[in-house]
Amino acid sequence: MWLFFASLTAFFEACKDATGKQSLKTLDEYSVLFSFMAVGVVLMLPRLWLTGIPTIQPRFWLALAIGGGLNILAFTLYTRALKLADLSLTVPLVTLTPLFLLVTSPILVQEWPTGTDAIGVVLLVVGSYVLNLPPRTQPGSTVWTPLLSMARNPGSRLMLCVAFIWSITSNFDKIGVVNSSPLLWAVALFGTIAGGMVPFVFFRKGRGGIVLLKDQWRLLGITGAFNAIAITFQMVALTLAPVAQVIAVKRMSALLSVLFGHFFFGEKGLKERLLGAAIMVSGVVIMALR
Repeated sequence: MWLFFASLTAFFEACKDATGKQSLKTLDEYSVLFSFMAVGVVLMLPRLWLTGIPTIQPRFWLALAIGGGLNILAFTLYTRALKLADLSLTVPLVTLTPLFLLVTSPILVQEWPTGTDAIGVVLLVVGSYVLNLPPRTQPGSTVWTPLLSMARNPGSRLMLCVAFIWSITSNFDKIGVVNSSPLLWAVALFGTIAGGMVPFVFFRKGRGGIVLLKDQWRLLGITGAFNAIAITFQMVALTLAPVAQVIAVKRMSALLSVLFGHFFFGEKGLKERLLGAAIMVSGVVIMALR
């Protein structure tokens, strides 16, 4: 059952990214981020109320202050990347987070890499290279073209920053969950991120920003609902299986994002991007199942 719920998490995560990218055609990243985080909090609060608020340990607040602040930055860059570049090119790069975790986890939570992790890292690097391969018809390509493409694409650069920041916040997520509960941590974190967007949405643009939100409320509501559903299924899966395995399956959303990008947004290079994303996901799975 955990595999079923984790697979549903991946599906709705990809749906959230696709509908979010559609919203970004008319709204800025701050409005979209505020909306799907706020809707997520509203939809998760009843479940938290029914299950009860757990005892909150002191380290929870420190984790929320640091992790929440970093996630405000990370999610802002994430939505900005979706706005600037192809869905199929940016979302798979999030799977590079375990690569950076090999550096941040020993420092923050004293978790050390294994030999299996090295295999996973190689697959992550190879996959990111294949992901950025140019179409076969493009002349003048060299062995360095994929790396240069990643460096020059603003969306790819932003998503690499996101992967690095999430390698830090993942450790604070663990601290926050241990000192409260998965559901309370999700509600508190999403609420913090939504609150961080308020000045950009309501004060920076004033009434104009509110009008735009009202005009797009249906699509934004759907995006927020997908986000809340994905998190809910993830929390259910986490009660049935180890965290690493659940997150590994969740990263299958990268493959779905490549398909959504091609069929819904007309993005090119399906074969290269699907192969690259598949290699990267396999690296994450190997690291998770060690």
